[in-house]
Amino acid sequence: MSDVHAAIDIGTNSVHLVVARALPGGGFDVVTTEKNSVRLGSGGGDMKVLAPDAMDRGVAALAHMLDVATSLGAEVTAVATSAVREAENQAEFVDRVQSELGLTIDVIAGQEEARLIHRGVVHAVPVGDSRALIVDIGGGSTEFIITEGPELLEARSLRLGAIRLTQRFFGKLGPNDVPGGKAINACRRYLRTALSGVARDLGGHQPQLLIGSSGTMEAVAEMVAARRGEEPSTLNGFRFTADEVAEVVEVVFSMASAERNTIRGLDEKRYDIICGGILLISETMAAFDMEEIVISEFALREGVLFDRFPADTGHLRDLRRSNALRLAQQLDPDVAHAETCARLALQLFDRTAEVHGLDAEARQVLEMAALVHNVGMVIAHSGHHKHTYYVVRHSEQLTGFTARELELIALVARYHRKSHPSDKHPEFAALDDDERRLVRILAGLLRLAIGLDRRHSGRVKGVTVRIDDDATESGDGGGNGKGNGGPIGRLIVEPVANGEDVAVEVSAATDRSRLASTALGVQIVIQERAPVDPDVVSS
Repeated sequence: MSDVHAAIDIGTNSVHLVVARALPGGGFDVVTTEKNSVRLGSGGGDMKVLAPDAMDRGVAALAHMLDVATSLGAEVTAVATSAVREAENQAEFVDRVQSELGLTIDVIAGQEEARLIHRGVVHAVPVGDSRALIVDIGGGSTEFIITEGPELLEARSLRLGAIRLTQRFFGKLGPNDVPGGKAINACRRYLRTALSGVARDLGGHQPQLLIGSSGTMEAVAEMVAARRGEEPSTLNGFRFTADEVAEVVEVVFSMASAERNTIRGLDEKRYDIICGGILLISETMAAFDMEEIVISEFALREGVLFDRFPADTGHLRDLRRSNALRLAQQLDPDVAHAETCARLALQLFDRTAEVHGLDAEARQVLEMAALVHNVGMVIAHSGHHKHTYYVVRHSEQLTGFTARELELIALVARYHRKSHPSDKHPEFAALDDDERRLVRILAGLLRLAIGLDRRHSGRVKGVTVRIDDDATESGDGGGNGKGNGGPIGRLIVEPVANGEDVAVEVSAATDRSRLASTALGVQIVIQERAPVDPDVVSS
């Protein structure tokens, strides 16, 4: 099999292409993407026939995407969903594509569509061990998927979609007509009836998280972000509430289709199909009693790619770490040093947990920041910590992270040297209090780890940390070391080495200890420790 593969998703509204290259450890790296809105399907009820002009648009879009994929040496998998699946003349379209383009289309069933969507989503959104409901709204159908961690438990596919609903309830409106309450209420009643069964069947799983994927969900996320005055670099992990959906619903239905180009964040190709889609989101949240949605930028086509390029474990943490390490391998002149720093930083994090009280998410931010802290070297050594911030925030290779996670990783990496975090820095000042504390602590621990590998030799194999009895007892915010005042005790950090001299590393770590000391509210003492401790080295 080629190490380059292309997935083409032929949907009711759009045709999407993503071309990716396999990675050695599993998973893939996206090479390019394409999107073309062709409106292949239409109709307010059953989409029984693909119109000749729609098929022409579909073939033209596929011809272009096939040219792109072929030019990159990619093997191609093309899958078609609701519009083609339901059409009585699907064979005519499939045969035409085969004869004219030499491209075989796999018309997949709703359950297979759900499986592939699930496969893509769980590689993009950190579900952990929680139970989640994935809702993927297309033009003609919507897939409802229950997942627990990486395992798909149950799925349903309903003939509800943005195009289908809009044409059924709002299709008779002209471009200058504002939707009336009668049509809106009729659509809501229809949706409540249609959703009652799936809510009954899947609601018993008691999902704790609602994940939305594909174009309609992303369109609403863009509108919400614009209303907040935000411009997220990625929508992956973007969250919005039922109340924010209600606000956008009010805006959308206060305007005629021709006026919706004034709605910030709404793509011009969705002005005429947003009505049905946004009501479907609103009623889905109500049916499952969900107050918040988190967006996944991965869906069906990425699921196809994960079928072709399976990750070695399928776990999101491994995808994230492999992407961070790959970025370091491309841009950092000494990746071994970055990996050593990551190992030492995690040991420091684990052995000071009693003091900082941070969680597993913070631990992963520290690991990723340590791996990429020197990628700014590719731009210039001078000020490379600032260049690292820019590279991390704008890299397209760090998939699997939310915009918030990328910002935290970038800031921790940015503060691995030179000036400490300051409210004079706009990016740091934009964080809330908890995030500022997290960045200070993690950047402080990273500085210590970097000092402990000052000669890039890996001679420090591990660290032991001793906490004085009074290190976690203080007046102002002292419990678990969460105060921000002066030192409240001592942390004795001892590097473990194979009998090698680590005086340089002890001195360097001491010089870099002030940020960690201030952030943790403890005095930090770095001192040599001669014997090897096998338990420390292997942990």
